[in-house]
Amino acid sequence: MKRNLLTAVLMTLATTVLLGLIYPLVVTGLAQIMFPDKANGQLIERNGEVVGSRIIGQGFASPAYFHPRPSAAGNGYDAANSGGSNLGPTNQKLIDRVRADTAALQAENRDKPVPVDLVTTSASGFDPHISPAAADFQVPRVAQTRGMTGEEVQVLVAKHTEGRQLGFLGEPRVNVLELNLELDAAHPVAKTASAAGTASNKPSR
Repeated sequence: MKRNLLTAVLMTLATTVLLGLIYPLVVTGLAQIMFPDKANGQLIERNGEVVGSRIIGQGFASPAYFHPRPSAAGNGYDAANSGGSNLGPTNQKLIDRVRADTAALQAENRDKPVPVDLVTTSASGFDPHISPAAADFQVPRVAQTRGMTGEEVQVLVAKHTEGRQLGFLGEPRVNVLELNLELDAAHPVAKTASAAGTASNKPSR
């Protein structure tokens, strides 16, 4: 009995040290050496300030920017509320919200059908990407606000359009934050327009 108890205690201590301390430290150390960007959340810095992450979506309110998918985490993209709404397709609250968002988008661009990802949330609520169709839908608004031609904006959209992984996994996508940062670098907006999106454009994490 004492021998079994001693063995159990020693095994608990050994596995705790091995799996709870040594293993995490080794994995963390290797990640920092081999993949430091990915290990640290793929953060993007501008002028010494972190402005967001390549893999975590954030809100953009100004019409001068491309807007991401709506988030069930709220308008502030609150990381503490990450997740989907869990509302079924027949839920009236979801139907009303989608109809209202669709109507607002149709008023913005009457010439094109509204892409589905502009009125539906992702499972995490923090999808950093939109579809090429969703980006194309927003081109006229962004071009008009920034005083650019649609063709100039389309060039930047094409530059930031990623294909399927390995040629067959997932769907083509556009990283919203990276596209907006390039827009600011290529054709800065007036301070008033930029300030309109500042509060919502800051990462909420």
